[in-house]
Amino acid sequence: MSGEGGEDAVRQGTDEVTGGGSGDAGARGGAVRSLAELERQVAERRQRPAYGEDALISCDRLVRIFTADGVEVQALQGLDLLVNKGELMALVGASGSGKSTLLNILAGLDVPTAGAASVGGYDLLSMDAASRLRYRREVVGFVWQQTARNLLPYLTAAQNVVLPMQLAGRGGSFRAKRQRAARATELLDMLGVGYCHDRHPGQMSGGEQQRAAIAVALANNPSVVLADEPTGELDSATGEQVFASFRTANEELGTTVVVVTHDHAVADAVRRTVAIRDGRTASEVVRHTEVDEHGQESVVAREYATVDRAGRLQLPRDYTDTLEIRSRVLLELETDHIGVWPDRRSGEGKAERQD
Repeated sequence: MSGEGGEDAVRQGTDEVTGGGSGDAGARGGAVRSLAELERQVAERRQRPAYGEDALISCDRLVRIFTADGVEVQALQGLDLLVNKGELMALVGASGSGKSTLLNILAGLDVPTAGAASVGGYDLLSMDAASRLRYRREVVGFVWQQTARNLLPYLTAAQNVVLPMQLAGRGGSFRAKRQRAARATELLDMLGVGYCHDRHPGQMSGGEQQRAAIAVALANNPSVVLADEPTGELDSATGEQVFASFRTANEELGTTVVVVTHDHAVADAVRRTVAIRDGRTASEVVRHTEVDEHGQESVVAREYATVDRAGRLQLPRDYTDTLEIRSRVLLELETDHIGVWPDRRSGEGKAERQD
């Protein structure tokens, strides 16, 4: 500010902080009160739980930059995401939005460039090679889109399920072998492909292979199962069967499941769908069941825009296109909401042109 008006405003703001300008004692008392208030606010902030403290999966301002031929590509640009234990949720987004990059980081197959990420207490940025191997064997299970990547062709379905348990070093005694075999049979039966127990992948359909692959992912009782387009190569009916297996694992075993998908049927069948755009979480659809006065149940879906840790908000593209918002907006703080308006002075928005 400049000039007398600016100086008056500064003096007024100072008076409000110090409790008015009537005497040194009043100013000192107001300053003490303000300092006490600030100390109280700081103490309250320190007592708040840390970001993601109670979440199974926590991503805080996650960045992933790839360099190819001297050109940097930012696949993730400060992405925030929290997933609670026991959730069954989907990640959606256009090709190149960053969702598969995020899944590879959560799977321990890739390392972030910056930010923070943890799964089940494992810091994904600081793990050494041994910790990363243990993490992939014990904490996460992974299901690829390509059915051929999930199962070894020379092993039966049951042998494929047993293999991760063997690699985890769960004993070589006869009793341990029996327990592994029983676990494999139990998982295949639970997912509806028990009849494929002694079949090789070449003797199984694509849907059967994917359900057997989910059993492999569950073999070591992981905290979370990650799936990258698991129904992408299947017809809709078979895809529903595969997704039903994920739901079974979630409900019966309590396993957290995160699915990257383009399949609207899958995205609409989970309680929470997170959309990623340009390397950041852009919106969430949250679904819940309501019962009307006649006792009829219905699923109600509500879409929310997400606000990241830096306070950034991605406006839906169809909204900005409708109002022809290009670079900036006006914000107005109301008692219970924030108004977002096209900047009319710069000529943005239809209203300016119609005027």
